[in-house]
Amino acid sequence: MPSRYVEDIAGLRMADAEEAGGKGANMGEMVAAGLPVPPGFVVLRVSYLESMAAAGVADELNAAHRETMLHAREPGRFDEMCDKMRALVLHAGMPDDVRERIVMAYRAMGSNVNVAVRSSATGEDGADASFAGMNATFTNISGEAEVVDAVQRCWASLFGARVVAYRASRGFSADPAMAVVVQQMIASERSGVAFTADPTTDETDRVVVEGAFGQGEVVVSGSVEPDTYVVSKETGEIISRRIGHKSFKIVRGADGTDQTVQLSEAEADSPVLNDDEVRTIADIAVRSERHAGSPQDTEWAIADGKTWIVQTRPITTLHRVGKPVPETHDVLVQGLPAVPGEASGTVRVLLDVADGGRLQDGEVLVAQMTNPDWLPTMRRASALVTDTGGMTCHAAIVARELGVPCIVGARTATKDLKDGTVVTVDGTHGRVLAGRTTGGAQTAPVAQPGAVTAVAAEVTATKVYVNVAMPDKAEQAAELDVDGVGLLRAELILEDALHNRHPRDLIAHGEQDSLVDSLAGAVGRVAAAFAPRPVVYRASDFRTNEFRNLKGGDLYEPEEHNPMIGFRGCYRYISNPDLFDLELKALARVREQNPNLHLMIPFVRTKWELEKCLELVDASPLGRQRGLHRWVMAEVPSVVYWLPEYVGMGIDGVSIGSNDLTQLVLGVDRDSDLCAELYDESDAAVLDAIGRIITTARKLGITASLCGQAPSSRPDFAEHLVRAGITSISVTPDVAQKTRRNVAAAERRLLLESARGRDSDLR
Repeated sequence: MPSRYVEDIAGLRMADAEEAGGKGANMGEMVAAGLPVPPGFVVLRVSYLESMAAAGVADELNAAHRETMLHAREPGRFDEMCDKMRALVLHAGMPDDVRERIVMAYRAMGSNVNVAVRSSATGEDGADASFAGMNATFTNISGEAEVVDAVQRCWASLFGARVVAYRASRGFSADPAMAVVVQQMIASERSGVAFTADPTTDETDRVVVEGAFGQGEVVVSGSVEPDTYVVSKETGEIISRRIGHKSFKIVRGADGTDQTVQLSEAEADSPVLNDDEVRTIADIAVRSERHAGSPQDTEWAIADGKTWIVQTRPITTLHRVGKPVPETHDVLVQGLPAVPGEASGTVRVLLDVADGGRLQDGEVLVAQMTNPDWLPTMRRASALVTDTGGMTCHAAIVARELGVPCIVGARTATKDLKDGTVVTVDGTHGRVLAGRTTGGAQTAPVAQPGAVTAVAAEVTATKVYVNVAMPDKAEQAAELDVDGVGLLRAELILEDALHNRHPRDLIAHGEQDSLVDSLAGAVGRVAAAFAPRPVVYRASDFRTNEFRNLKGGDLYEPEEHNPMIGFRGCYRYISNPDLFDLELKALARVREQNPNLHLMIPFVRTKWELEKCLELVDASPLGRQRGLHRWVMAEVPSVVYWLPEYVGMGIDGVSIGSNDLTQLVLGVDRDSDLCAELYDESDAAVLDAIGRIITTARKLGITASLCGQAPSSRPDFAEHLVRAGITSISVTPDVAQKTRRNVAAAERRLLLESARGRDSDLR
């Protein structure tokens, strides 16, 4: 058997990444760069490979792994197979030669030194993939037997469900193997992370430092609000500082285990770092970036007055939102940033959808506002700017789905921007600038296949769904780390199926079957892409002003002064049952092949109208199919009162439409740029209504979901939902990953609070 099973960290370089893993090789490089790295060693990959071979399980394990990756979308079977592989590794153990080498390396560090044992898998922490936080890490390990046991448990973590799923989603087909880093624990008095590029804006001229008291777990897990410092790379100036509320810290107790220590109000709100310490950490981070040649995410710790780097990896999440445009370009228009990203192109101002043919592929569409009949035109645009509208208007929703930068509420864009002018739309900051920025490339906000996980990198009890509006984006969205479709919007699908004609115009010409065929084909594509995950189809909710714009619409649609609260949703179905029946026929056809499809009724105002609507569903071919779930949208405040009655009528799911609910609770037009300041989904009155709906749903045993963007941009809003007991959250695909992170952080905080509560009861 080979004799080289371990290597001192100081002797490793990136060329050794295949044997030492990304983490071990990175740490060796940091030592070479003269950075303060705690001493330690790496149990090389060959130790794992030889141990599995010696136990006679290597071939069985690799074969089981290959088979398991084929079942990543079958949660029950997948988890069971992963459990069996982990058990196989632990049962295999390690031969005496490997064990002796590990023990000798550990003894060389001193007598029963306290260490951290971290996974360092082959392919981990590369520039295009990060397994950060997936494989196991064990802290405060002391003693030879404990170190050996921790190494074995790290090996077993190769086959955790999250890790195997991530490996499958990235196309990693090689048999997995594991190196393990064993490194002296730093008794952290203060700790945190430092990014050498701003992870929220991609700005590379600054370092973002986050810190808290005690061990860094509280920062990485999001269980406290850390201090945040932004430092200029060029001057070392601290550009901004924000002192967070750090309610507790985690330290190593006298018995060697982690202890949670509550902080007083004064301690919780006191700064973690002084200015010199901030600059020292920023300097170390910049040096790590310089040596690695790419932006770095580093973990730091301070103990006994010395600052250490305990981990570093490339930042893998840059270039997902638009980078800020240099200020050398004149700002031509300012509006609300609706969809992040950056795109350059020639301006095309269109005042009427009938002129859509004038827009050439890749031009910047500038309009007063859009509605569903603008969709064919919008598909050709590289970016979108509108005079009116708020963050949840039609233009914003469609632009998110298309993955193009969008600015709304720009007031005078159609007057100030001229046809033929070359501009850059900075959707991240809500600005239109003169000229083309460097490269002029669009940075789409919607995550691309291969750039995200197929199964959750973060495990959450709260399900994360996506909103889908266009079938041709379904396969792409289905590759994301999501649990299904919480809102399949009918409006854009119907717009394509209708070909700009009012449905009654089709019926008048005997062409209604073509509508059913088109609708079934489009919805079926989405359902098939996500199968067996659930897809909740929200029935059409065209308002009269939108229907009137279709060919023949003026013959069939009344004129309403306030269509937002007019003839729409559930009441429209019972008033026009023949139109609703076309949708029900199409859905019934889809469910014959894809029973994961379910129905949601929007804009339900009263008990009696829902009762009549459900009678129509039950009398249709769709209603006679087994397993159909019937949902209602909670957009009208009356649902707070009527929900128990709705459940008694057979409703088994409620989805809170936070856009409309906020609009009606606060009396604010959601599409108004003039009132945008008043529109707040986190207003106490809105939160109270949401909380009541969730509480009632839990009490009655039905699913409670929420469709809206706030959980992605407002971690506090996500936490409110989690604390209330929300079952699922549905957002646009571009922010699904961010939403899951926010939800995971909220769930961890609840678990910590619950654990601390039990501890205090014991005391």
